[in-house]
Parts: sequence; structure tokens; C-alpha cells
Amino acid sequence: MAVLPDHLDPSAAPLTSPALRLPSMDGLRAFEAAVRLGTFERAADELHVTASAVGKRINALEELLGVVLLQRGAKALVPTPIGKEYLQQVRAALGLLAAMPLHRRSAQQRQRVQLCAPPTFARLVLVPALPAFAQAHPDVELEILLSSPFIDSPASDATLEVRHSPLAGAAPERVLMHDHLIPLASPALLAELGPQQPHLHSPEDIARWPLLRTPVEPWAPWFRACGLSWPEPDQGPRLIDLGLTLEAALQAQGVVLARPSLARQALRSGALVPVMGAGQTPLARPDTAYLLSTCADHPLAHATAQWLREACAQAATEGLALVSGKA
Repeated sequence: MAVLPDHLDPSAAPLTSPALRLPSMDGLRAFEAAVRLGTFERAADELHVTASAVGKRINALEELLGVVLLQRGAKALVPTPIGKEYLQQVRAALGLLAAMPLHRRSAQQRQRVQLCAPPTFARLVLVPALPAFAQAHPDVELEILLSSPFIDSPASDATLEVRHSPLAGAAPERVLMHDHLIPLASPALLAELGPQQPHLHSPEDIARWPLLRTPVEPWAPWFRACGLSWPEPDQGPRLIDLGLTLEAALQAQGVVLARPSLARQALRSGALVPVMGAGQTPLARPDTAYLLSTCADHPLAHATAQWLREACAQAATEGLALVSGKA
């Protein structure tokens, strides 16, 4: 076995050594391709350069190393004994570099956009709209981050952030959708509480039914819209998440005050229905809204915000059609 000179042994000198002489990447690729393909011409075709350029790159590599790597003959190129040893090291190094994602053209062209949103909004509004974003921006990686309600977390580093916040005083351009609130229940609960009359006749009838509670979506706006001066319900579990209240309603545990935009799937399947029937149950405007903030300067922030507004508009329109009986 041929022994590499010390100046060719990768373990002989630290990377910061003044004696270290690193060859060019072009020279290494030309040497590896020439040995593998057998001629300068074939290597040139693969590297999209001329055969002369391949030869010059290998000559420069040999001059730097002070050894002959290739035997030039009439036929195929043949590596010298030292060339064979060096080739093993070169292929290993090129393999490691090629395996790094950042060195691949597709990875270099992809951009990442981070969007932070509350869990239920992300699951029920963003996820259904992801195929439209991927189709419009195939070279963009959209990363969805989840925020936590009622936690004063530091400002997000995400490109865009959606917050469930008070509507009063909010700039109109930040409001993603003008939503509604409506009591929904599972058909199983309605049948259990009113087997002869499966729907309420008036809003006051809701007092005899279990109401699901969450501070994220209080009942006050709906009571107010119906002319009821009732306090917030104080019985039953208190759920700090809109998704949990929807899940409890699906399990017939009570009536949920829901946004149709978030309950589209359950409304469409019939798993949840308006308590007074489609088109008959009063709607109310919530005191809160999903507001959009741009948290980082990013070239795709505007395009992502536009997609988000379109997704929210579609969710609100579809949800309203489902509870009004027009879907």
C-alpha cells in the first residue's frame, strides 16, 4: 500500500496550521471525475467545462500537492499509487460535502416563512388551506408555530403572527376575518335533552342545557345579542382552549358557543348543529378577533399574509353558509 506524504495526510496537520495547503474544489471534482470516467472529455461533459479545463485543473492540483496523480496514456487515465490513495480521501470528502442539505440546489432555492398562530386556528383554518399555499409557492417552506393563549410570551421571532385579541381599537387592516358566534350542539345531546323537540324554540330555552365554558370565548356577546342580561355560566369544566370546547361538544358534553369558521368540518358532517336549527339560531358578533402582525422583515411576508387573508375569508364565508342553511 502506498503511503501518503505527510502533507497529503488529513490527520497530519490541524486545520489552522500555516502549512496547510487546501486544493480547489474544482480541482478535486475534476480529478475524481477523470478517474471515474476514464477520460478528460467525459469528465468535461459531466462538469460542463472543456477537456482542456479539466486537464488544467488536475495539473494545478498536482502542482499544489507536489505529486503525480494520473498517468496520461493513449487510452484511459490511470491513477498512480499515490493517486489511488488520494482518490479515496477525495471521494470521502466530496461525499460528506454532497450530503449536506445546504449544498444542494433545491435547499438553496427554498425559503422559509414562519407563521405563529393559536392551536385551534392553526388546525382548523390554516391546515385546510396549506395545499393552496404549497401550489402557489412550491419553493417556500411554511413552518407553522403554535402560540399559547393567556401566556405573556416574549415577541415571536416568526415572520407573521396571528393573535386572538380584543377587537376594540384594533386597526382594520390587522383583522383577518369578521366572525360570528353561534351555539352548537351534537345531535346526540339534543336528542337526550329534548327527545320530543330536538331544537330550542327561543334563546331563553338554552338555560336548561349545559353550556361549555372557556375564557377565550365568553357567552356574554351572544347573551347580549339575544337581549339576555345573564351572567357567565359557572357550572362545569372551564376549558382554556377553543379546540377543547369543540371536542367536548362533539362528545355531547354540552353546548358550545363557536365560530362557524372554526366549526366548518363538524357542521358539514352534521356532528354539530345550531341549537335552534340552521338559519334560525341567533348569531352574535364576538368582542375578539384574529389579528395579524408582521414580526420580521421578509420578502415573502406580504404574499403569505395575502394567502392567510384569503384562507380566513373562505373559512368565514363557508362557516356562515353552513349555519344559515345556504351551504
